[in-house]
Amino acid sequence: MSHAYPIYPSVLAFDFARLAEQVAAVEAAGAAGLHFDLMDYQFVPNLTFGPMVLQALRPHTALPFAAHLMVYHPEAQIEALARAGANRLYLHPESTPHIHRVLGQVRDAGLEAGVSINPGTPISILEPILGLVDGVLLMSVNPGFGGQSFIPASIGRVAEVCRLMAQLDVSPSLAVDGGVGYDTIGPLAAAGMTAAVVGTALFHEHDPAGTLRRLQGLAAG
Repeated sequence: MSHAYPIYPSVLAFDFARLAEQVAAVEAAGAAGLHFDLMDYQFVPNLTFGPMVLQALRPHTALPFAAHLMVYHPEAQIEALARAGANRLYLHPESTPHIHRVLGQVRDAGLEAGVSINPGTPISILEPILGLVDGVLLMSVNPGFGGQSFIPASIGRVAEVCRLMAQLDVSPSLAVDGGVGYDTIGPLAAAGMTAAVVGTALFHEHDPAGTLRRLQGLAAG
């Protein structure tokens, strides 16, 4: 199902007693990869998990692993995440004064480099680094917790990122994370989103595979 709209289920929304089983279900349904939210209780008001969860799941799936580092000092996690089987790391320029250097360290570790920004951060912060990254992860909720309400202004921010990409003549992927569901995935895709991270919405109907396929259809228009 490689032709389907790329959706990355967020592992944070899974049942942690059934991780491998649910990973197999979303892989069979056509997920493009898995999204892991690493939080440190400092950059965001929550604590989740570290590289060990990726390492535990890596033998159970060939799906790409994208790790979103909502942490201060992200450079401290890079090598462990590479060993654990991550494929792409999303880093926040708000979390380090040395984003160029840390993105370089991600690439030196053999991983794809991504950048993520919070809803209150101006899109202009991306201008110096858009040419250095494989992907952008635009937060459409304030990071730290799953299940939050989508911030409607995020649709305009997607279009703004697309304009900046065109201006700089670069084309990283553009994913949106936070409150992506039946009502929002279509407008976001129309605005220029090229991939979606879906968490809580995937399990509302207790049929993650069916929900994923419906979301893919809505995103494709």
